[in-house]
Amino acid sequence: MVERIPMSLAGNRQLRDELERLERVERPEIVKAIEVARAHGDLSENAEYHAAKERQSLTEGRILELKDKLSRAEVIDCSKVSTDRAVFGTVVTLVDLANESEVTYQLLGPEEADVKKGSISVLSPLGRALLGKEIGDEVLTKTPGGMREFEVIDIEAGKIK
Repeated sequence: MVERIPMSLAGNRQLRDELERLERVERPEIVKAIEVARAHGDLSENAEYHAAKERQSLTEGRILELKDKLSRAEVIDCSKVSTDRAVFGTVVTLVDLANESEVTYQLLGPEEADVKKGSISVLSPLGRALLGKEIGDEVLTKTPGGMREFEVIDIEAGKIK
């Protein structure tokens, strides 16, 4: 059975844009670089040729990876998710019970998670702990800094990016 990958509309668009750039821009540039390097003669000692071939290998690998992820994507409109509980796409505001500080995260897939931009993966320890929680629920999770306890104080639908 194919494992589906939850993904927001914005995340899906971002991966599709990257795939298009790799196929339409990067791939032709690499082919030209290989042709130019071949024209220089002896391939065994041609650093330009080897660098271009390595770049080609990495690019083709990323193209295959993107096609796989996009084929398994379950695209979710985060602006239309239920806000009764913390689910994929919701924006959850927490208060850290140790120091009373507030943090807000959007629960997204692993491809889209970026703590600096306010999103965490539903597969991260905190993301897993939050799934299914309601406003007022307490969450105990293991973090790199040790065990932390939070209280869910707000759940909103995600914004369309």
